[in-house]
Amino acid sequence: MTRPFRFATQGGPFDDPIGLAEHARRVEAMGYDGLFSYDHVGGDPARTDSRVGPGAIDPFAPLVAAALATERLRIGPLVLNNEFHHPVMLARTAATVDRLTGGRLVLGLGTGYDESEHDAIGSPIRPPGPRVTRFGESLTVLRSLLAGEPTAFDGEHLSVHLAHLGVSPLQERVPFLIGGHGRRVVRLAARHADIFQFTGLVHADRGKPTAAGFPVGDVRERARWLADAAGDRDRAIERSVLVQVASIDGEGPTVDEVAQRVALDAEVVAASPFVLIGSVEQVVDELERLRAELGISHVVVREPERFAPVVAALSGR
Repeated sequence: MTRPFRFATQGGPFDDPIGLAEHARRVEAMGYDGLFSYDHVGGDPARTDSRVGPGAIDPFAPLVAAALATERLRIGPLVLNNEFHHPVMLARTAATVDRLTGGRLVLGLGTGYDESEHDAIGSPIRPPGPRVTRFGESLTVLRSLLAGEPTAFDGEHLSVHLAHLGVSPLQERVPFLIGGHGRRVVRLAARHADIFQFTGLVHADRGKPTAAGFPVGDVRERARWLADAAGDRDRAIERSVLVQVASIDGEGPTVDEVAQRVALDAEVVAASPFVLIGSVEQVVDELERLRAELGISHVVVREPERFAPVVAALSGR
């Protein structure tokens, strides 16, 4: 089965209600399916060298305003840092937001990675192994609570005994978008995700994100991990890519400029699904190739106006 392309964008004037409403309506009019926020306590989420800064917006509250200003735009955080959230409180917020937005929430979830953010708020981040274990526990609890089920769970990190959440989402199944790169996270996505997002980011010292996962061979490997772990469920999982750089018809950086920025060979950058550079026709061809080879049909960009001609060319395909 070949899935039709769907496009979304991350970012916006989330602290400006009038500007956000205009941005959301413009994004919807350009053919985008979704608008995503982010979950940071500092720094610039669009950079691969995130630094702690003065703070960041709440990942949920602005999205309600964006949804109310539009007719069909799906909304969600991309992605929540699981280390910041208790799954019961998160499920309550998610169910409430889904009801307030007419059932348009996509719940983006990840393990968290940036130690400096946790240091800034005095909440130490767990080491990678326990962090992923807790992530798996959170996914189990979230799915149970959002399905309206009595939840009795005792794990290594979480203990939840709750007869009912007290609020139910409007959607029968709130879609989970799980983003990640490590093998254990991919396996968790195989079990829990409705959408799996390739990110291309590998975390170095203190969680600093790098572009070490940009090579297309790494993405092929993770696509195999996902398919093998999901088994019959693989066909139910939509595959997504978070495009880190998009340059269309000369608007934006060149391949060489991006290669220098991320310290990779230009050939690697040119072939990476996380960097889309070229004419509209070239990028359309590249996306169709990625869908045929890797099953990627959900594409998230940060430059919605620049990328709009590609969206228009692939609408309905």
